[in-house]
Amino acid sequence: MARIQIPIDALTSRLNLGSRFEGVRSQSLSTRFANLRPISEFLNLSRLSKPASVGEVQSRVNYNLGYFSSNYVAVAIMLLIYSLLTNLTLLFDIIFVGLGLFAIKKLEGRDLELGFARATTSQLYTGLFVIAVPLFIWANPIGSALWLVGATGVTILGHASFMDKPIDTAFSEEAV
Repeated sequence: MARIQIPIDALTSRLNLGSRFEGVRSQSLSTRFANLRPISEFLNLSRLSKPASVGEVQSRVNYNLGYFSSNYVAVAIMLLIYSLLTNLTLLFDIIFVGLGLFAIKKLEGRDLELGFARATTSQLYTGLFVIAVPLFIWANPIGSALWLVGATGVTILGHASFMDKPIDTAFSEEAV
């Protein structure tokens, strides 16, 4: 049976996704947030308007994703923090695994010796795995991830499609 080849490039070329993420990989964190737009510009209610056509929506989204990219990353991070704070079991499990791995690594390969028992590092990793995986499954990380993708997509694409371009940008595009 032949494999189905999906032309991802043909699907994503319309939104120019390939070149959009090239600069993100090469930037440091301070450079990434250096072009953070002021909150008054990001939430300027006088620039909110209903787009006239699908072409205008695409034009606004392409412009605003580049112009407000750092603000959108900040919004996604805030939604991620909110998602973790509302799913305390998942937050606890992440902290538990992180601290457990840190404590096991701190032993530097030696056995953990308590007064009445001795545990090797492989036993400690197994114990951490046996406790963390069922807790992780119970915390419903897939539901949180799907909520995060949906909330981020609706928030960012909603803002990008309803936020009009600045007037000077609109006039410079018409002159070309």
